[in-house]
Amino acid sequence: MTLLRSRLLAQKQEEEDRKRREQRKGQIGTGERSEKIRTYNFPQDRITDHRINKSWHNLPDILNGGIDKIVQELKKELE
Repeated sequence: MTLLRSRLLAQKQEEEDRKRREQRKGQIGTGERSEKIRTYNFPQDRITDHRINKSWHNLPDILNGGIDKIVQELKKELE
């Protein structure tokens, strides 16, 4: 009976671990380049959002909080 109980417990733990791994993988993704959302290109002073395929220049201004242009474009695309 003890052996059966320990095997059932091990099987249950394996199933929970498998579910947790699948859930985590779904949240993280594969990390491939095709999954990227945005590229910050400092040498060319450009930021590109790959979801809407648009680019903006003046990267220092954007990084200092001037993201209104990007937010407006994203809102337009969602409508």
